[in-house]
Amino acid sequence: MRRTSFADMSCAIARSLEIVGDWWTPLIIRDVYLGVRRFDDLVTDLGISRNLLTARLDHLVDQQILERRRYQERPPRHEYGLTEAGRDLVPVLMALMAWGNRWAGLTDGPPAVLEHRPCGNLFTPLIVCPHCGEQVTADDVKVHPGPGGRVGPGTWLLAERLTQSDVS
Repeated sequence: MRRTSFADMSCAIARSLEIVGDWWTPLIIRDVYLGVRRFDDLVTDLGISRNLLTARLDHLVDQQILERRRYQERPPRHEYGLTEAGRDLVPVLMALMAWGNRWAGLTDGPPAVLEHRPCGNLFTPLIVCPHCGEQVTADDVKVHPGPGGRVGPGTWLLAERLTQSDVS
């Protein structure tokens, strides 16, 4: 069954989900980031079928999230690495991990914790304003229409609401 495409929506979240929004993609990116880079190792670690992993990896290479590198000629074998776009997804996954640690019912505690290498301290990701350094929460943000916003699929009401008044 083909899912609905978000490719034509004038929404950065929808367009991002078009690229990385299936269930397996964050886990594939997580594994590659953590050093599980070879096809057979990804199959083993994730418990994903070979044909589904092939399709997901091909998509991520096509979208320039991952790069494929041959490490063996006969038979041909590849490993995968994060591109710049893939590395830019890692903090997003860290934020999702922090949310899951807090809200996803992990009764035994977090499966992994994060250490900031430069200072050696454990941390929980948070978003801060680059101007004042304060933590940003949902209540602290006012959304304004951007130059790429338009009324259309996925934003019929939102685009109109954004142009009428600031959304908090």
